[in-house]
Parts: sequence; C-alpha cells; structure tokens
Amino acid sequence: MTDEAPIESSITPLITTLTVLGRVFGGALSRVRIEGAIDEIPSEGPLILAANHASNFDAIVLGSWLIPKLGRRIHWLGKKELFAWPIVGWAAANGGVHPVDRSTADVEAFRLAQRILTDGQVLFVFPEGTRSPDGGLQAAQDGVAALAMRTDAPIVPLGIAGSYRVWPRGQKLPRPGGHITVRVGRPFRVGDELPPGTDRRTAKGLATKLIMTRIAELLPPSQRGVYAPSVAATEARELAPVGPTET
Repeated sequence: MTDEAPIESSITPLITTLTVLGRVFGGALSRVRIEGAIDEIPSEGPLILAANHASNFDAIVLGSWLIPKLGRRIHWLGKKELFAWPIVGWAAANGGVHPVDRSTADVEAFRLAQRILTDGQVLFVFPEGTRSPDGGLQAAQDGVAALAMRTDAPIVPLGIAGSYRVWPRGQKLPRPGGHITVRVGRPFRVGDELPPGTDRRTAKGLATKLIMTRIAELLPPSQRGVYAPSVAATEARELAPVGPTET
C-alpha cells in the first residue's frame, strides 16, 4: 500500500460474507458472546480497538462479531507474507488487512496506522504484539500508546476470555467446545487520563499501562497476567474512603 492509495471505508459484500462465514465457523467451535459498552463505541471518526491476544481464534471472533455491531470497516495490520497464501491472502487484501514489511515494521506500521486514524477510520490492534502462550496478558509494547497520543484517537478496550482454550498458540487446529466472551470497555482518550505536564517518554509508559489495565479489567483474574497488580491497585483506590471518617 502506498501513501497515495486511498483507504477504503465501506463494508464490501466480501467483508459481509467473511463475517458471516466467521460467525458460522466460530459458532460451530464455541459459544461466543459479546457484552459490555457496545452502544458507547463511536459510530464515526478515528477509533482504536485494542484487545488482548491469547489465541489463533481472536481475529476471527473479533472481526466477525464486531463488524456487524459497529457497522464500520475495521482495518488491521498484517505481515506481508500473509498475502502470498492462496485464498487467505486474497481475502486479507480485500478484507481490511494492510501488508507491513517485517524488516521495516516499526516505522512502516506506525506511519500506516497513523494514516488510517488521520483518515477517520477504525484501527484494530493487539498491543502485546504476539499471542500469549498461556492466555494471560503479557507486557505490551508502547507503540499503541504513542499512536493514541499522536492522533488523540479514542481507544475502546476489548477483553476476550476463553479463546485460548479453543485454539491456543502452537496448536494447528482448534478444539471445539467451551465459551468465548468478548467484553467491550468504555471508550477513553489517554490524554484525558494522564497527569498534566507529564513528559513524553514517561507519558508513553503510563499510557501503555493504562490501556492494558483497562483491558485487564475486562478479563477474568486468570487472564490478567502481568497486569493483575495494576487492576488490584485500581480496585483498591476505588474502594478507599474518599474523606475522613468519624470515630
């Protein structure tokens, strides 16, 4: 994709067909439910959807169930090697996936993602960058936080629970059964949550922790991984007394 190429925003018949097939495939393997602040997802303007990545199944479930709910095309970044696969590559090229050269991924991916958001589109990201080996959250990279700070795009955190039991990392084929729940968090802007005057380098780290904590809050304790202490600290602050108590 070149800088001059237009970014397609419509939900094409192919994307509709892929979401239907994805729902049929996903429903045949597991009971899938989506819940939470679905109605609060912005219907227009730039938007970052950020989710945990615990399974080979995540992209299928999230794309197939979220696109009909949003009524908007979702854009993804994928390694360019994917586009060489028969059928899969063609579907990716026409289904909202943008190729990124892994040899220049850091710079190229950021520029492309920023352009998608500047154009007022929806960008889907896995901040961890790779699938979790055990379903628990891993330490995330700062790229999504930097992108959110640069574009001021709202972020919708998504927590997908149970998918790693159906199709864990390293397993070639899925295991039918179980339940998969996608919980949608309330949208927020990192700039509204960070302390005023925070320097840029510190802000990126704080923003990453904030994004991942919001995702972790949507997950069962067994999947919160390295961000479990952050959730516990947030819950403790919310339960702490606001003012002095009488004795």
